[in-house]
Amino acid sequence: MWECPEFLELPPRARKPRRQGLTHVLDKGLPLATLGAALEGVGELVDVAKIGWGIAYVDPHAKARTGLWHSAEVTVSLGGTLMELAVAQGRVDGLRAWAAEQGVDALEISNGLGAMPRAAKTALVTELARDFTVLAETGAKDGDVPVVATDWVEEMTADLDAGAAWVIAEGRESGTVGLYHADGSVREELVELIMERLPADRVIFEAPGKAQQAWFVRQVGPDVNLGNVPVEEVLALETLRLGLRADTARVRGSWM
Repeated sequence: MWECPEFLELPPRARKPRRQGLTHVLDKGLPLATLGAALEGVGELVDVAKIGWGIAYVDPHAKARTGLWHSAEVTVSLGGTLMELAVAQGRVDGLRAWAAEQGVDALEISNGLGAMPRAAKTALVTELARDFTVLAETGAKDGDVPVVATDWVEEMTADLDAGAAWVIAEGRESGTVGLYHADGSVREELVELIMERLPADRVIFEAPGKAQQAWFVRQVGPDVNLGNVPVEEVLALETLRLGLRADTARVRGSWM
């Protein structure tokens, strides 16, 4: 296992399996050869990989993709939209059986399309947590839906109580909805309430952009759980966590 040099004083980072400081990545269907090469460099730094949207459904190499991630000791999740469609069509059992055949060990349960009553979502978390690791996402994918911080916290709390391993705060691949205003800036009051009411190690904040990642590292700390990170940005995120970039570097105890 590769070891980072030790001549600088940097924040400590736990080895896998980590409880905090998780990096959750979005696999958008990377060619397997590219993915394999990437994992040689960043596999130790990734904790959860989401095969985004419905990509696994149309990927003829979905099982091999899952195996590559597992070879790096990474938990593999399907995207929440695929689950929402299965719920809408009454095909959850089919998705569950197919996911198990592909070697998938985690399922994301979201309601980003707004078609599922909250109680139904919570019940689905309980049902699927018996066989899979469940990541339950809160937040709409439509930027016009109002973001009410107390509602988010109530839903996240219910999902954790129902058996979710982690709850995810929606930010999308674009980083312009849910956790974020349309310009990509963070809804700080929402994050503050989530951190106040929920256990930090059970929350994953989707943060696809560098400025968003840097904000979370500065405000929450290097061991914040961050999600929807592009695979090619994993090493760059680690430098933010460790203060090796101007955005998060500390000199004499102050941010640069």
